[in-house]
Amino acid sequence: MLKKKKQQKGKMQSPCLKEASQACIHGCGLIPLLSLPESSNSKDGRTFTNTVAATRVEFTTSTTLSLDPNVQFTNPESLPSLAESFYQFNEAYPLYSKTEFADRIRREDYNHFSVSNHVCLDYIGLGLFSHSQQEPPQSSSLASTSSSPPPPPPRHSEFPFFEVSYKAANLSSQILYGAKESELESAIKRRIMDFLNVSETEYHMVFTANRASAFKLLAESYPFQTNKSLLTVYDYESEAVDGMIEKSKKRGARVMQAEFMWPRMRIHSTKLRKMLVSRRKKKKGLFVFPLQSRMTGARYSYQWMNLAEENGWHVVLDACALGPKDMGTLGLSLFKPDFIISSFFKVFGDNPSGFGCLFVKKSSAGILETSATDRSIGIVSLIHANDATYHLVSDSSSSFSGPIFPHMRKDRSSNSDRNNRRSEEIAKHGETFTDAKMKQKVEPSCEIVELEPATTEPAALRSHDNVASITCKGLDNADSLGLIIITNRLRCLINWLVNALMKLKHPYSEKGIPLTKIYGPKIKFDRGPALAFNVFDWKGEKVEPSLVQKLADRSNISLSYGYLQNIWFSDKYEEEKKIVLEIKRHEDEAVGAVSKMIRGKGNLGVTVVTATFGFLTNFEDAYRLWTFVAQFLDADFVEKERWRYTALDQKIIEV
Repeated sequence: MLKKKKQQKGKMQSPCLKEASQACIHGCGLIPLLSLPESSNSKDGRTFTNTVAATRVEFTTSTTLSLDPNVQFTNPESLPSLAESFYQFNEAYPLYSKTEFADRIRREDYNHFSVSNHVCLDYIGLGLFSHSQQEPPQSSSLASTSSSPPPPPPRHSEFPFFEVSYKAANLSSQILYGAKESELESAIKRRIMDFLNVSETEYHMVFTANRASAFKLLAESYPFQTNKSLLTVYDYESEAVDGMIEKSKKRGARVMQAEFMWPRMRIHSTKLRKMLVSRRKKKKGLFVFPLQSRMTGARYSYQWMNLAEENGWHVVLDACALGPKDMGTLGLSLFKPDFIISSFFKVFGDNPSGFGCLFVKKSSAGILETSATDRSIGIVSLIHANDATYHLVSDSSSSFSGPIFPHMRKDRSSNSDRNNRRSEEIAKHGETFTDAKMKQKVEPSCEIVELEPATTEPAALRSHDNVASITCKGLDNADSLGLIIITNRLRCLINWLVNALMKLKHPYSEKGIPLTKIYGPKIKFDRGPALAFNVFDWKGEKVEPSLVQKLADRSNISLSYGYLQNIWFSDKYEEEKKIVLEIKRHEDEAVGAVSKMIRGKGNLGVTVVTATFGFLTNFEDAYRLWTFVAQFLDADFVEKERWRYTALDQKIIEV
C-alpha cells in the first residue's frame, strides 16, 4: 500500500513532497492510488508511471467483471438480486470492504436515510453537521440531573443551528476593515479553513449567502476595466456562474468559455491553451476553474491553473464540486489560487440551507475595487439562533454557554476524555449559542498521495489554547475517513454503476439498442463521483430528464437534471451534432426566452439526468438507481406509472 505522506505546516518542500511533485510533473489530479508496491518510489518516476498504468488497467478489468461480461439485460425482471450483485461487487472490488467505517458513520449519524428508505443522489456539497446533531443526547446522566430542566424535545430538520444576517458591506472594506467576528463565526471559520487546508495567514475568508452570491460578489469587485477578460471552464449550465458572467459583462468584461469534446466531455485543450496564452498584454483577467465537473464527473488537471497564472491571469478555484478532503491533495497544497469559492450546507441530504465562502488571497486583495453595488449582493454574518438555549459543561469546572448541537467549548482535552464527557451534557436556560512550470502539453492527471494520515479525531476537537471550538460532525466524519478511503469507496461505486447502466439494452433488436447514453467519462480509474446520462425508449427517443426525475422521486430516489453546454463536435460526430441541434431547438421552445438567451444560439447542449455520489453513498444506493432505470426497458413503464398515479387520485405527472 502506498504510504501516506505527512506534511508539517509551513514546510512545503520536504524531500517526500519534492519527490511526489517530480513524479506528478505531467499534472497531478485529485485521486490517490488504490495500491502500489514498494518499488513505486523510483526516483526517475518510471516505475511510478508504469505502476499507475498497470493499476488503471487492473481496475478497468475488475469493473467489467463486476457483472457477467457476456450478459446484457433486456428485462428488468432479469436483473440479479441485491445480495447477488453485492457479492459480485465485493469480489471485483476487494478494497470496498475496507471502507466499512463509512457505513458505520451512516448508521450512527445519518440514520434518517435508513428510516426514510431514501436514496440521496442529488446532494452536491458538504454538510457541516450530521443528522444526529439535531437530536439531544439520550444519556442516563442527563435524565438523572434533577437540578436542571428536562432536555428540549427532538428538533425537526427545519430547526436552525444558526441564523444568517445580511451585511451592508462591500468586499474590499469587509476584508480590510471588517468588524470583529463573533465567537461563533470565528469557530466555524477556523473549522472550515482547517478542513479545506487553507491557511489563515494566507487568505481572508468572507461568509456569503450562498455560492451564487460569492461569484457575483467577486465579479462586482474585480477590476475588469484594466483586466478585461473572464474565462470560465464549465461543461454545464450553472446559475451561479451565469450570474457572474452577467455581472462581468455589465462591467465591461470580455467573456470566454472553454469547450468540451463530444461525447466524453474532455476539455478542448488546444482551444483553451490558445485563450490562456494569448499574446496580448500581461494583465488578462479572471480564470474560473472547477477542477472537475459536478455533472459529468470529468476531471481536469490542476496545471491549467499554473498555466493561467504564468500568463497573467488571476485564478478562481471553484471548490464547490470537490469531494471531501480533495483540498488536501498534493497539487492544491502546492498551488495557491488568488480566490477560492466553496459552500457548506447544514445536514447532508436533509437540510440543504447553509452559506457560501469566498477566500481571498491576502497578496491579491489589493486588486479588488470598492463598489457600491456589491454592498447588497450577499455578505453575511452568522448569528446565534434565538429560539433555543443550552448549557454545556466545559473541560474545566467553569461553564460555557453553547448548544448541544453544535457543541462549543474551550477544548484542551484528549479524544477519550471528550467521549466520556458527552454523557455529562445537560440542558439549561441561559444565553443562546448556535450555531511548477507548465509543460508545453497538458497531460492527463496522474495519481497523488494524501498529505496527512486520516485520523479518527475530529479536527475541530484538537486543542486550541484559549479558543472555543465548534463541532461540525459532517466535516469531522469526512476527516475520520480521510482521502484514501473516501476516494476508493466512490471510485468503486461510480464505475460499477456506469458498467451496470451500459449493460441495459432494449429487447427485440439484433445488436440491442442501449437504454442509456452516458455523457462524460465512462469506466475510468480517475473519474469523479458524478454521472450525467439520458434514458431512451425502444424507438430511440429520449425520455425527458424531468420525467425521469419525477418517476425516480416516486421510488424514493432523489436525482437532478441539468444542461450540458459548450460542446464541441469533431467531424466524426457530425450526425450526432445534427441530432443535438434538433433536440436543442425543441428544448429552447419549451424553456422560454430567458434560458434561451443565456444558452445562446451557438451554445450547443443537451439536458441530462444527473446523479452525484457522496462519501456516505453505499452499494444499495447505486443498485437501487440501476434497478429503477432498468424499468424503462418495459415499453409501457411510463404509461403504467401514469395510470397508477391517477388511480391513487393524485395529480397527473406533467410529461
